[in-house]
Amino acid sequence: MTDLSQFDPNSVGNPNNNIFGLPFTEEDARLVILPVPWEVTVSYRAGTARAPEHIFKASLQVDLFDPDYRDVWKQGFYMRPCDKKVLMKSDYLRREAELYINYISEGEDVNDNKFMCKTLKEVNAGSEFMNAWVYEQAKDLMNSGKLVALLGGDHSTPLGYFKAIAEKHGAFGILQIDAHCDLRKGYEDFKYSHASVMYNALEEIPELEKLVQVGIRDYCEEEWEYIETHKNRIATYYDKDLKERQYSGENWKQIADDIVSQLPQKVYISFDIDGLDPKLCPHTGTPVQGGFETEQVFYLFKKVLDSGRQFIGFDLNEVGVSRDEWDENVGARCLFKLCNMLVAANP
Repeated sequence: MTDLSQFDPNSVGNPNNNIFGLPFTEEDARLVILPVPWEVTVSYRAGTARAPEHIFKASLQVDLFDPDYRDVWKQGFYMRPCDKKVLMKSDYLRREAELYINYISEGEDVNDNKFMCKTLKEVNAGSEFMNAWVYEQAKDLMNSGKLVALLGGDHSTPLGYFKAIAEKHGAFGILQIDAHCDLRKGYEDFKYSHASVMYNALEEIPELEKLVQVGIRDYCEEEWEYIETHKNRIATYYDKDLKERQYSGENWKQIADDIVSQLPQKVYISFDIDGLDPKLCPHTGTPVQGGFETEQVFYLFKKVLDSGRQFIGFDLNEVGVSRDEWDENVGARCLFKLCNMLVAANP
């Protein structure tokens, strides 16, 4: 066990320690954060592959006192080092994907270009590699008794973790905080695109009973039609509708209770930071006006715990990197709150 007798939680975060300046090893930590430095298929702005290391740095400024979940950190949080081979593979394939996206955006036929056909095949194979790598890492950690949090990277990264969660827990639901549905089928011909993660989850994971999406405000007709034809498995709370309900007199508690009522007993939280108001995450990959304050989202998560449902895991994705480290600062604080909640929910 880690000796905390000489550790001062009120002191400045020690950069020689781990995430949030905590002195835990992986062996001693109750919760292990798995960083996935990957952003191959992003379709607008890049940078999220380096978010885990930037969030780690920003986390040293997060105060450990959380009045809602006091001293939960003492059970141990540990973030693994970023896998440099995964990051290098992401960087290489990102450049390949950019060439491909530029090519098809000009209306060119991929079948007329053997190089582009090869590029598409390479990118899709790389995404399959990443999914399998995440699945094995998450599975091994859970089998060793750890609670697991995944830190991206883009929003394609948690699919392998979803599959490991399904194997361990059986039937479960996903509470998705997001500006986007992520229900596109093979977006830009990339099967495992960041814009397709929830489509792939629903198609490939029968244990996924319900997907509850909250804050959606940027989506295509294909996604809307998919939601309409799969209402038995998808409940989507569009940002516009949520705002109009509040303008009409409903309070956030009533709406949060409604959202929670859609979830099954076991709940996984998939938090795309672009679900927040972009003033809080201006450098995320695809910012969209609208969205939530952090406290609104934390309140919703708290209502999940208060309902007696079992919180089984989470991911945090699409945090941008910036010179002023604002996005990373917000991301680190969201990560700390989620870590506290996950550990508190699993005594």
